[in-house]
Amino acid sequence: MEIEQIYTGCLAEAAYYIESNGEAAIVDPLREVEPYIAMAEKRGAKIKYVLETHFHADFVSGHLDLAKKTGAKIVYGPTAVANFDAYIAEDGEELSLGNIKIKVLHTPGHTMESSTFLVLDENNKPHSIYSGDTLFIGDVGRPDLAVKTHLTQEDLAGHLFESLRNKIMPLPNDVIVYPGHGQGSACGKNMSKETFDTLGNQKATNYALRADMTKEEFIKEVTTGLVAPPQYFPKNAVMNKMGYTSFDDVMSQGLNFLSIVDFKAEMQKEGTIIIDTRHYSKFTAGFIPQSIFIGIDDNFAPWMGVLIEDLDAPILMIADEGREEEVITRMARVGYDNPVGFLKGGIEAWVADGSALDNINNYEPREFIETYKTQGLEVLDVRKQSEFESQHLEGAENFPLDFIYKSLGQLNKDKAYTVHCAGGYRSVAAASIMKKYGVKDVSNVLGGFNAMKVLDNAPVSAFHEQTTML
Repeated sequence: MEIEQIYTGCLAEAAYYIESNGEAAIVDPLREVEPYIAMAEKRGAKIKYVLETHFHADFVSGHLDLAKKTGAKIVYGPTAVANFDAYIAEDGEELSLGNIKIKVLHTPGHTMESSTFLVLDENNKPHSIYSGDTLFIGDVGRPDLAVKTHLTQEDLAGHLFESLRNKIMPLPNDVIVYPGHGQGSACGKNMSKETFDTLGNQKATNYALRADMTKEEFIKEVTTGLVAPPQYFPKNAVMNKMGYTSFDDVMSQGLNFLSIVDFKAEMQKEGTIIIDTRHYSKFTAGFIPQSIFIGIDDNFAPWMGVLIEDLDAPILMIADEGREEEVITRMARVGYDNPVGFLKGGIEAWVADGSALDNINNYEPREFIETYKTQGLEVLDVRKQSEFESQHLEGAENFPLDFIYKSLGQLNKDKAYTVHCAGGYRSVAAASIMKKYGVKDVSNVLGGFNAMKVLDNAPVSAFHEQTTML
């Protein structure tokens, strides 16, 4: 038996390759499926199953393309209703894979179709569970993401309590827990940076698995600290349930290099959005007016999902040479299937054409603090509320990038604002959106709060430990 965790840091997502005696199963694959196919071919194995723990909300799964290309059977747990050919397993059903078995455990709570896959080894001994968003390391799945259900988040949390107590916690302590996500995912409140663990250690350390915990206590603790999920979550869940365009077609459409004339013509079309994926230092120095900064060198896909509200919008892209396929791939992972193309020659081509650039002023941290203390500045802290409450610059206003479109109307377009985040990425994204909205004067603090808080003269609040990462 061979097991490999395939972890994607941008999404904090884990897919799994399970193989026995020439047969393989892929659990929760990402949208680009060639790596899984290549892995199986290299090992001389045939992919028999695509196991889906639930209809994912935070990314578009590769189940359809993988099944089409390999002949594998897509498997969901009980109550799943898919708009394509899929096998809906019964609770407790065992699927054969080479010399091992995979037992389906229906574990509703995160969503009602959520299921955990238990691997039974060659001796029929429980070896590992693939818990999707039911059980994380240090946390459990949030119960407020189910699409189109009459159940409240409290109802779903109650189901999750029963699933954990009746299906997962009775398993042997040496069973390995392989979750669907790690720290950084918005599918849980406060996950560990570790990406797997033993069930016994989770029983001892995970707040949600306390043996003496009542159902009422569980519901209260699991639902406390939740914030509204990113706007793309329900849209991705629908795509996973109803079907979507082949990834190969999206790549073919988007890998298109436009002349400056054609790029400008596309810019004029209604609803078109320009995404600049370069490093934020390059962006602030000069960018095409109306562009939105979402740098490829960070959590690009989740920020696309947060900041670009229309998944069907035509998208023009600016990228460093050689990274175009990466940009399209990571966009497609969260459902952006209408890339129009890249500006051939990038920003240099724009400048060579004589077209004007916009820019964002940058403060060095010490310069910013001195100016803030002597002259006063209107400062927007675009970190999450939980980060702001943990520690912040005295006098700054919390203006979370996660919900920026709900707050833009509060801004005075003729006023000067200075924005900062933790390290410099999110603040540039916020500044670009503020500029696009019409705010004329926006400055950014290089290095963000992490750089300013260590300065001797920085007026920051007392530190409090974060209780949630949402």
